Amino acid sequence: RPPAYHLPMTDETTEPPTDAARPKRVLFLCTGNSCRSQMAEAILRDRGGSRVESLSAGAKPSGYIHDGAVRATQELGLSVDGQRSKSIDEFLPPQGSPPDLIISVCSNADRDCPVFPADVERWHWPFDDPADATGTDEEIQAEFRRVRDEIVAKLDENLDAVLATPATDG
Repeated sequence: RPPAYHLPMTDETTEPPTDAARPKRVLFLCTGNSCRSQMAEAILRDRGGSRVESLSAGAKPSGYIHDGAVRATQELGLSVDGQRSKSIDEFLPPQGSPPDLIISVCSNADRDCPVFPADVERWHWPFDDPADATGTDEEIQAEFRRVRDEIVAKLDENLDAVLATPATDG
């Protein structure tokens, strides 16, 4: 049998993706799933494209996406349309499918994250909660921008490592 050659897949390829080609499932976790994790989900979806399934959840979901997070994301030309505030429990077996990587974006969520199967990798990237900002509307929105920009920088700095996370059978 001749050796297998791995050529880059093109849009014309009709072969189903292999496990190695399956998008990495990356879940951003925070307490309320209303600000930081929602912005990170939208930003990674943009940066990772088809190589990643970007997700977010909360240990104690608020049930809404904060207007400041929506505006900060829109300022980058990105959208949170289709995203919603949801519980980490939605990703727990047997009803849910675990991600390949969980990135907690606050210490409370890192501490409160439930136990997942052993093959789910966990990272901790703490960011300030812009929902705690006080002041004028512009000062509060400036805090959302600052945190958004920190998320962008962290993702840009670590994108290759995020995408290299091994896919699980989740």
